[in-house]
Amino acid sequence: MSAFCHQRLRAVPPRAASGRLVAVLALLLGLIVLGPPALAQNFQSQAPFAVLMDSDTGAVLYEKAADEPMVPASMAKLATVLVAFQDLNAGRLTLDSEIGISENAWRKGGGPSGGSAMFAVLNSRIKLSDILQGIIVQSGNDAAIALAEAIAGDEATFARIMTERVRGIGLTKSVFRNATGMPDPQQRVTARELALLADHIIKTYPELYRIFGQREFTWNKIRQQNRNPLLAMDIGADGLKTGNLDESGFGLVGSAVQNDQRLIVVVNGLKTGRDRANEARKLLEWGFRAFERRQLFAAGETVGEASVYGGEKGRVALRSKAAVSLLLPRGGSERLAARIIYRGPLSVPVQEGAEVARLVVTRGDIKTLDIPLYAAESVQAGTLQSRVLDALFEATTGWVRKALSRS
Repeated sequence: MSAFCHQRLRAVPPRAASGRLVAVLALLLGLIVLGPPALAQNFQSQAPFAVLMDSDTGAVLYEKAADEPMVPASMAKLATVLVAFQDLNAGRLTLDSEIGISENAWRKGGGPSGGSAMFAVLNSRIKLSDILQGIIVQSGNDAAIALAEAIAGDEATFARIMTERVRGIGLTKSVFRNATGMPDPQQRVTARELALLADHIIKTYPELYRIFGQREFTWNKIRQQNRNPLLAMDIGADGLKTGNLDESGFGLVGSAVQNDQRLIVVVNGLKTGRDRANEARKLLEWGFRAFERRQLFAAGETVGEASVYGGEKGRVALRSKAAVSLLLPRGGSERLAARIIYRGPLSVPVQEGAEVARLVVTRGDIKTLDIPLYAAESVQAGTLQSRVLDALFEATTGWVRKALSRS
C-alpha cells in the first residue's frame, strides 16, 4: 500500500540575489511505499559517465558524472546534424541541396584519412539527403566536414555555429570545435546535455529523426552498417549515435521505446565496444522495468503561487501547460523535494500565460523534473495605496534578506 500526496504553498522570497530576488517555494511531495527495496536503489553502471532520462517527463532516472566535461568523439555529430535540421526547417537548405566534397573534406575525413568515412568522391556534389545518411548512419567525417563548409565556409566557423545553436536550446556547458568530433582539447560536452540534445532532435524533427534508425547505407558502392549496436537488439531502439576515440573511450547516445514510453541513454568512457553496448542496454532495460509513472498535478491544476509587487493582487497562481508526472522507483521508499523558483516578487503587469517560474523536483541528489510554470491569470497594477504598501514592505524586509544572504 502506498500514500502519495502533494501540497501547494505560498511563500515570500527567502533570500536576496543580485538585482531582484530569487524566490524558492518549498513544496514537499511525500511518498511512502511499504514493500521491498526499490530496484532503482541497487543499480550501478560501469560507465564513467552515464545518464538515463525519460523523454516524456524529462525525469532523470540515473546519472553518473552527468555534468562533468567529457570528450564527445563522434557523438558531437549530433550537434552537426542539429544545425542542418534547423537550416532545413528554416528553408535555408532543402534535402536536394547539393554539397560539394572539397579536397580538405576528402583528405581530412574521407578514405585517405583512415577514419570513419562516407567515402565521398573528391570534387563530387552530393544531395543533402545523402550527406545526412553519410553522417548519421556511417558516421562519415568527410560528409560532416563537407556539410560544415557548405553552411559556414569553413569548419571552425561552423563549430562556432554549433555551439551557438546548442546554447539556443538550453545547453550551457557543451563546446564544439569541429563538425566531426575529432580530438580537440577545447571540445567538451556533458552526458546530461547530450541527452537533452538527443531529446530535442527526436521531438522537434520526428521525420528527419527516422534516419537514425536506418540499419545501413551504401555510397560509392561501399555498404556500411549503422554503428549503433542497440538497433540490432530487441529492445525498441530507434536511433542516435556512437563515438570512440582514445581520449574518450567508447560512448553512445541511444533511445528506445517500449509501451509508448521513450527513454534516452548516454554512456561514455567505456573500454570496449562490447562494454558500451552492454551498459547502454542494461540501463535501458532497467529503466523500463524499475520505474512507474505517478501524476503530481493534472493539466491546468494550480501548482503554487508567486508573489506580485505593486499589483491589484499580491499573488498569482502558477500552472503547467500539461499534466505533471514523474517516474518513480517501483516498490521503494522515496521522499521528493520540490521547489518553485522565480525571480520575484513579479513586477506588474503580469500577463496570463507568461512563463514566470520553474518547478524543480529532486529525488535525493538527482534532479528528476525541471519544467516551466505559467501565470494562470493577468495581474495589472494596483492602486497607489497598494503600491505604497508594497514598497514599504520591501523596504522594511529587504535588510533582513540581505543579512540572510551574507550569513
